[in-house]
Amino acid sequence: LCCRGTSALLHVNHPARINHALKRVGAKGEGKWEKIPYDQAIAEVAARINSDYREKRTPLFVGVLNGSFMFMGELLRHISFDCEVSFVKIASYSGTATTGRVRELIGLSQDIRGRHVILVEDIVDTGASIEYMTGVLKKQGAADIAVATLLFKPECYRKQTPPKYYALSIPDKFIVGFGLDYDQLGRNYKDIYEIADDHE
Repeated sequence: LCCRGTSALLHVNHPARINHALKRVGAKGEGKWEKIPYDQAIAEVAARINSDYREKRTPLFVGVLNGSFMFMGELLRHISFDCEVSFVKIASYSGTATTGRVRELIGLSQDIRGRHVILVEDIVDTGASIEYMTGVLKKQGAADIAVATLLFKPECYRKQTPPKYYALSIPDKFIVGFGLDYDQLGRNYKDIYEIADDHE
């Protein structure tokens, strides 16, 4: 597994725009935020992927929208082999009384039969979404599928196999920025923030 270490956290005052997002939905925005450095961790993930995939024929990176777009862009800057890039989204809608909530993977137009696929996520917590997506991609004939995620919450993970590549392992705290949102705000922040424990 790649890049297991947690980051050293930088103490900063909470950004005003993040507090605005929290207050919009009635959450408490008091206290402090901590900024999580990620540049080196992403470079290390990319180095591992370069080593594992440089001899394989045109791997396909599949980013999961909306959250992965900034991590995907930064990751690809460090990839040194020829590859293709696509994006997908999980659509969820109401089914019948027997099927309940139905999920569908939309947006993938390529024929992935025999392809080496790297599924790129912003954050993995319970693992339910990546289990669903890898199942769909296997049915479509992918030769192999690996998951690369910016953030991994091992405390929340409920599946047997963790993502093969993750930049940062983090505790179960609220995270915003660098593609991750709170009530659809904050995705454009260039840094990643987590709510810090109270500081005296």
